[in-house]
Amino acid sequence: MSINRRDLVGATLALGLGAAHAQSPNWSAKAIRIVVPYPPGGSSDIIARSIAQPLSEALKQSVIVENKAGANGNLGADYVAKSAPDGYTLLLCDTGALAISPSVYTKLPFDPARDLRGVTMLAYSPHLLVVHPSVPASNLKELVALSRKTELNFAVTAMGSAPHLAGVAVERASGATWQYIPYKGGSQAITDTIAGQTQILMNGMLATLPFVQSGKLKILGVSKGSRMPLIGDVPTLAEQGLTGFESGTWQGILVANGTPPAILNRLNSELIKVIRQPEIRAKLAGQGAEVVTMTPVQQDEFFNREKARWARVVEQAGIKLD
Repeated sequence: MSINRRDLVGATLALGLGAAHAQSPNWSAKAIRIVVPYPPGGSSDIIARSIAQPLSEALKQSVIVENKAGANGNLGADYVAKSAPDGYTLLLCDTGALAISPSVYTKLPFDPARDLRGVTMLAYSPHLLVVHPSVPASNLKELVALSRKTELNFAVTAMGSAPHLAGVAVERASGATWQYIPYKGGSQAITDTIAGQTQILMNGMLATLPFVQSGKLKILGVSKGSRMPLIGDVPTLAEQGLTGFESGTWQGILVANGTPPAILNRLNSELIKVIRQPEIRAKLAGQGAEVVTMTPVQQDEFFNREKARWARVVEQAGIKLD
């Protein structure tokens, strides 16, 4: 079979265009959706709405934030896991909390490690241990003593969530005792603690600090290895006797497994540029979150480490949910 010069040139051009398209994917068909699997007002929602417009400008396509709350974030995560692997549907959630789900839930409609791929981490926000202002305790030691003689309710964003397990870890390590009251998200847990319906809360600093600054919540400690400059007078929980204790919310972006490498890499590149923009970085830092980015491989490795870490806590505490 003979091939004339025109056919050869045409084939070469087609291959060149195909390679260029694979290397530089575009999102021209429809709007990109950032799915936040929690109610509005939490750490993930705050970050999603901070990056949506800059990401839209970078990819030259509309970017919509969509809250799909339920089942401790698993409803929205399942939705993304089962979406087309084309880069149009992104999951922005607490990656650490997502790593907990396989240990806590006896039945999950998806496997996070199998069905999702990391794109990049965006930010880390340590948990704050806070109480209603009426609680007569100014540090962890006093709170532990109070919990032994008074019934205290501990608000958790959801049973089996990262703040819940952080609370369990603090309770077990300190000898405290309290009752866990589950909510459907961080914003609702904060609201009820402010109202005095619950007395204690551990939640991401990004969503919680404004209420500490306004005096609606009283802070007792921060769950980070070292003090946060923004609240430098607040001791860490490690300083208060929980040696080595650290927890927090790790907001990251994931997509359905099978998403082409070219799309993963482009999203990784553009998201890192967006989250590192000085105004966004400054805004997050002003609320207690630090920008942390990773490659897709690094984020997957982080997920596996967190999964192993919290599986031990879940087993020791005997937490299982249907």
